[in-house]
Amino acid sequence: MKSLPATDGPRRATVRRIRPPDAARMRALRLEMLADSPLAFLETLADAAARPHDEYAARVAACSTGWGTAQFVATPADHPAGPTPARRPDGPGHGGVPSGPGDRPLRLPERRRLVGHAGGTVLPGEPDVTVVFAVYVTPAWRGTGVLADLIEGVAAWSRECGRPELMLEVVVGNDRAVRAYRRLGFTDTGVRVPHPTIPALTEMQLRRTA
Repeated sequence: MKSLPATDGPRRATVRRIRPPDAARMRALRLEMLADSPLAFLETLADAAARPHDEYAARVAACSTGWGTAQFVATPADHPAGPTPARRPDGPGHGGVPSGPGDRPLRLPERRRLVGHAGGTVLPGEPDVTVVFAVYVTPAWRGTGVLADLIEGVAAWSRECGRPELMLEVVVGNDRAVRAYRRLGFTDTGVRVPHPTIPALTEMQLRRTA
């Protein structure tokens, strides 16, 4: 799959499927996601920070190929596609990520950071549907077209897999996210489901063609 340049604004990013050398930067982005939007994701910041680098590396490697699950990331357009510098897997302050809840992350230079993420996986019981998950754009890159290109990255992969429909779920009340997804062609199915980890919250289901 070709990389997709995000061009809707003065900043440019490139969206592509994740690669094994991205593991340390993906860990840093995951912690940022959970700190910024804790209700949108299924694990806590503390749990994510406590997981060792090897778990992130294995997940990234598994999602870098195949038709079952894929992750797509956005990088600043002038960032080279090569690996990040070598790092100790679990030491604090290495690779811009903490090794545990008590360690403070070091901010990666922007040219080395991942600035967005979206995943896709097959929906059990509906083999023609790709579930879009863990969608996130770092605040400084919102409004630049990155979200649209992340969704298109998942959509293109879904089409390649023979799955013509996308589905995602958003917490009811997150009107900003709902508006953004509607601009990208998603429609409210009317289905409401309990939040997987917070009983007081409800999620709405949105769908569109891939």
